[in-house]
Amino acid sequence: MNPHLELLHPYPFQRLRQLLAGVTPPADKAHINLSIGEPKHPTPEVVKQALIGALDGLAAYPATLGSEALRRACADWLARRYQVTVDPARELLPVCGSREALFSFVQAVIDPRGDDKPVVISPNPFYQIYEGAALLAGAVPHYVNCVAANRFQPDWSSVSEAVWQRTQVVIVCSPGNPTGAVMSLDDWRELFALSDRYGFVIASDECYSEIYFDTPPLGGLEAARLLGRSHERLVMFTSLSKRSNAPGLRSGFVAGDAAILEKFLLYRTYHGSAMSLTVQEASIAAWQDEAHVVDNRAAYAAKFSAVTERIGKLLPVSRPDAGFYLWAEVPGGDDVAFARELFAREHITVLPGSFLARDAHGVNPGAGRVRLALVAPLAECVAAAERIEQFTNR
Repeated sequence: MNPHLELLHPYPFQRLRQLLAGVTPPADKAHINLSIGEPKHPTPEVVKQALIGALDGLAAYPATLGSEALRRACADWLARRYQVTVDPARELLPVCGSREALFSFVQAVIDPRGDDKPVVISPNPFYQIYEGAALLAGAVPHYVNCVAANRFQPDWSSVSEAVWQRTQVVIVCSPGNPTGAVMSLDDWRELFALSDRYGFVIASDECYSEIYFDTPPLGGLEAARLLGRSHERLVMFTSLSKRSNAPGLRSGFVAGDAAILEKFLLYRTYHGSAMSLTVQEASIAAWQDEAHVVDNRAAYAAKFSAVTERIGKLLPVSRPDAGFYLWAEVPGGDDVAFARELFAREHITVLPGSFLARDAHGVNPGAGRVRLALVAPLAECVAAAERIEQFTNR
């Protein structure tokens, strides 16, 4: 077996199941799950009807490159959303969700040759696929802490010259998971300057970009346009899972550096990750429709308005820049004990922040916090806030 498999850490939800094993919650309280970022709003009818109408596509092998119509729909969306122009034939690829794409991209980009192991830099806390992708590519993950004192942005000054010299990929997530923090244009300017200096590829995970309150989050390709840059060494990743409440569709796309995507397409041709023609048609319908996205944002905004202030009086937290998570501090600072006791007393599941991070530079930047995913219906989120209030006031 691949020896790198032994380096993988248990997934956060596996650790959560182990934490809650043997705990018997009160039977008279319905379970409210705020632990997993799985959208619960209905998938739009326009997407479902397009899927049903394209079932004949199941009878054909799809091309890894995807249909011209899908790539054009994705490119048109980039133009509307970010005023970014990409060549849909060379600078864009459909993918089976951003998770699959992020993992396979690192496998394709990492060059293992040389005396020193390559480095993949990841924010900390982070989406665990970043770490697993690095380890299975034979690279070393390097964690850059994202803490409140730095607006939950990575502190690039903490990275040594020796690490930068070995760095081949830097992964950023904006809006961030779990913090909801959005990179500013100055943040992008700094990261681009580092990429120019050290030659690493930027993988920009933007799967939460369409869940915001007032100002649309800045994207990586948009930042490059505003700074007068090309797409060199930059690839963005996005998905319909959060934007269109379609996590089971497994559909998204990547866009950016044409030279990198040419090689990534070659990798994907062998990898066997072509998107079904049926899913492609549903995806076209999703990318072409914005009405359901507006409604989706409004539904999340209503939940944040209903619970953030209430929870914030007890667990220090503020509304994030974007996304659907609250990144809340817990009394006493023991996030693991808090999550276990909250489940035991109130039948509410939240994710300990320390499960989403690694010890780095002497701290675990997720410790003392919990991630609350406001994906449940509004009434459930309000009920959860009420129970958390009761639990914390005991």
